[in-house]
Amino acid sequence: MRIDELKLRNFRNYDQLDVQFAPGVNVLIGENAQGKTNLLEAIYVLALARSHRTSNNRNLVEWEHKTALLAGRITRKTGTTQLELRMSSNGKQAKVNHIEQAKLSTYVGELNVILFAPEDLKLVKGSPQVRRRFMDIEFGQMSNRYLYNVSQYRRILKQRNAYLRQLHFHEAHDKVYLSVLSDQLAAYAAEIIAQRVELLGRLQTWSQTIHAEISQQREELHFRYSTALPKEQLTSVDMIYMALLQKFADNQKKEIQQGTTLYGPQRDDLRFLVNGKDVATFGSQGQQRTAALATKLAEIDLMKAETGEYPVLLLDDVLSELDEIRQTHLLTAIQNKVQTFLTTTSLSGVSSELIKDPRLFQIKAGKVT
Repeated sequence: MRIDELKLRNFRNYDQLDVQFAPGVNVLIGENAQGKTNLLEAIYVLALARSHRTSNNRNLVEWEHKTALLAGRITRKTGTTQLELRMSSNGKQAKVNHIEQAKLSTYVGELNVILFAPEDLKLVKGSPQVRRRFMDIEFGQMSNRYLYNVSQYRRILKQRNAYLRQLHFHEAHDKVYLSVLSDQLAAYAAEIIAQRVELLGRLQTWSQTIHAEISQQREELHFRYSTALPKEQLTSVDMIYMALLQKFADNQKKEIQQGTTLYGPQRDDLRFLVNGKDVATFGSQGQQRTAALATKLAEIDLMKAETGEYPVLLLDDVLSELDEIRQTHLLTAIQNKVQTFLTTTSLSGVSSELIKDPRLFQIKAGKVT
């Protein structure tokens, strides 16, 4: 999979851009605040219909304009696809091959991307919310079913939390409705948790090989899905569903007192173990970065296995954050494998031995040459 052409209108600091990319490595060179990261963000938004930097669509639209347009020509094994996304404060309009999509869930997945930025090195050490977001974004690209289940889960979770608050303040007395919401929530939660456990197992397999290579076979990486449910109850959707219903029933009074749902995938976490120890707590910064790098690189192979296509890789100023050993593993892994976009302020940080024949783009004040 690759993006051959990108068209932007009134996106961030790009009033108008029409650019063609190479199928290999594309290096975006420029000083800070000139638009390198904005260009990577545009590719990310075109793929996922959301930004990794802001939740407010208005921030994506160039000042003094009301609408931003992103369009791209994508080449896959099955042929060429035209994607178009219009964004404004009123919402988003997505088209695939000029046909408007009624739901964004049918649009996401036409272009798969993996973003690797300096903050991703904090995947291991960061908050549980960071890791939940990581799972939802990456697994959502691999599976429309996962994306749908997450969307429905969030909708019902919002309703259930609102009703728990009503019960807390005695504004509602019908606990039958609470049981209906609990049943619906548990059904979607079970699907999400089961898919997370399954896909994490596959991701771990790829990650372990890469991690062992970087650590010169001295360390072994494992993932642990952290949840309030016993491990033996994570073996099937039905068992997870029943276990969650039991949790809701046993803790109904507590949830009403706190006015919120205390169990489910919105509370779960992903832990990284190196040689059996939680690397977030007991690992060095180098070990944490190695685990994060191995996980991000493993995504490339997992996405290929799940979708049949390699994703597009976006590297936002990440080389400057890695030492020579980790840089070498990263650049070796992507060479002749995936279309890559790499931002840098100087070519001095880009190894000519590891990146063959890159296409270079100079970016200055929202102009690309």
